[in-house]
Amino acid sequence: MLKAVILIGGPQKGTRFRPLSFEVPKPLFPVAGVPMIQHHIEACVQVPGMQEILLIGFYQPDESLMQFLEAAQQEFNLPVRCLYLQEFAPLGTGGGLYHFRDQILAGGPEAFFVLNADVCSDFPLSAMLDVHRRHCHPFLLLGTRANRTQSLNYGCIVENPQTHEVLHYVEKPSTFISDIINCGIYLFSPEALTPLRDVFQRNQQERQLEDSPSSWPGAGTIRLEQDVFSNLAGKGQIYVHITEGIWSQIKSAGSALYASRLYLGQYQITHPERLAKHSPGGPRIRGNVYIHPTAKVAPSAVLGPNVSIGKGVTVGEGVRLRESIVLHGATLQEHTCVLHSIVGWGSTVGRWARVEGTPNDPNPNDPRARMDSESLFKDGKLLPAITILGCRVRIPAEVLILNSIVLPHKELSRSFTNQIIL
Repeated sequence: MLKAVILIGGPQKGTRFRPLSFEVPKPLFPVAGVPMIQHHIEACVQVPGMQEILLIGFYQPDESLMQFLEAAQQEFNLPVRCLYLQEFAPLGTGGGLYHFRDQILAGGPEAFFVLNADVCSDFPLSAMLDVHRRHCHPFLLLGTRANRTQSLNYGCIVENPQTHEVLHYVEKPSTFISDIINCGIYLFSPEALTPLRDVFQRNQQERQLEDSPSSWPGAGTIRLEQDVFSNLAGKGQIYVHITEGIWSQIKSAGSALYASRLYLGQYQITHPERLAKHSPGGPRIRGNVYIHPTAKVAPSAVLGPNVSIGKGVTVGEGVRLRESIVLHGATLQEHTCVLHSIVGWGSTVGRWARVEGTPNDPNPNDPRARMDSESLFKDGKLLPAITILGCRVRIPAEVLILNSIVLPHKELSRSFTNQIIL
């Protein structure tokens, strides 16, 4: 028997995802046509012996989240439950696991997966399970490789190349440690919760010694990376399985657009039925494109590569759409051009308008390159990046919106370049 835990964070964790996270919890943002965490769930249900999937986070009971969970349970015929943390302060990447340890261990699972919601991957869970069953390690981490410079932005793993034991672990080191980085996808044995208990008890003792009531809310904070992995590295308890498959963080709208591209490419193997195909009398399809069945797309539109069109979207005659996500209920009027952009829910782009952004993709000539952590500003100026239209934005005809972020419910009257429109 197996279980899976998906760590979904909370509203305070989605700041880099604004203004898109104003409308839906970040884990439900559509990536390649389906909610972000549906990719995690679909991977988990493919593992033989999976009995339950638990979502742990700080979101208050939310109607959209509850509707998603009900639909997921019906579609996959597997219990999918959300466990809500109500503490005054976040408990870290391990605090939620320890807080809900009884629910995780109920039924006696032989092991449980732990997946961060804000990662994109092909999720080689079965391969990780095979490694676990051969060696029964308490902690098994999924790792991948990054270039030397970008590895400093991640948790870095030094392994024994023969046994794959983690000898040293450093979260975001100041100097180069290793090109093997932590993917935020784990497989734990039940006994892995013992070190989490030890950290919790140590934190409680330290808070009592400080004798400060204001420190109590953080007493349950457990950081898997710093408090557990770093301390147990080199002690025969933590091992790494390195994947050559797709992987990326999803920390911002720009990385969500990149993740959509990766998943659309993966659909050729996992979900070919989700990819649109060119048909007589239909729009011209170039590359990998997802079109929701309820969307209305004019025959003269040209779509792709790497386009995702959501529920109830209207795409007019002569529209050109490339490297973009168009969210539910949006309208692209005749002859608009949308490139490297995200068009928000219910937004309208007028005729002959152009909405364009600048991608921040990994270096295509470096196979180990990863998405950089995007910074919005440099020297007080907005850096070129993808264009984001928030919910129910109206773009007039014949204007250019370039490298800009438009907050929800704005009705523009002219062109904008390199601006945040409040």
